Amino acid sequence: MSDKRKRIVIKFGTGILTRPGANTLNPTQLRRLTGEVADLIRNGHQCILVSSGAVGAGLTLMGIHERPNDLPSVQACAAIGQCRLMRHYETLFQRHGLHVAQLLLSHQDIDSRTRYQNARNTLERLLRFGTVVPIINENDSVAVEELRFGDNDRLSAEVAILSQADLLVMLTSVPGLLDEHDRLIPEVSDVEAVTHLARAEKGVFARGGMVTKLQAAKVALEAGIPSVIASGLQPGIVAAAAAGKPAGTRISGGQ
Repeated sequence: MSDKRKRIVIKFGTGILTRPGANTLNPTQLRRLTGEVADLIRNGHQCILVSSGAVGAGLTLMGIHERPNDLPSVQACAAIGQCRLMRHYETLFQRHGLHVAQLLLSHQDIDSRTRYQNARNTLERLLRFGTVVPIINENDSVAVEELRFGDNDRLSAEVAILSQADLLVMLTSVPGLLDEHDRLIPEVSDVEAVTHLARAEKGVFARGGMVTKLQAAKVALEAGIPSVIASGLQPGIVAAAAAGKPAGTRISGGQ
């Protein structure tokens, strides 16, 4: 099973794309993470990225040190930052002979049968190229759901279902789901039974937390897709998750 070529949706949270305690993107992190994704593709896997970080990148460019409270300002920062974020991805993946494709989705796209099928067809075609990494973000400049709730966590689950992925990997700044004694819980088969353990902390520029990641994992699991919640700050964690090796918290329904 670990050698099987998989279609993997990988969600990059804001907390792993920015410097700790700062409002700037972390080039070292971006370089390593894109390199690890490129390695997966070289090994025959298909990878789709769901990337946060557009709002934080926009705040950086505009010299804003705290996330605005009003929605139009947040949406404006997202519109500014998305261009910068994609430039980073394009440059970094080119070093590995890969191209990037940007897809901006909203929940309305997922809810509409026609748009849903169009998005699926586009993803399938992009993946058939073999050298293209689709990078998806909530259409933050016009939509509001992910700006208010979840830092793209729910969207990553919906993309996993849309693309009929084999695995959803949500990378965050913590090792995974921790128990009452701060010990990592490696396996979860019943999300409801562990929801009380979720911590709601969020970074300055992030909007997600463990609650929304568990909710996303539950949505994916109901569609038969296992998830891994793990630290994107730990080198090699993406490859380990893809290979079915110990990596963060795996939500798999106990199968």
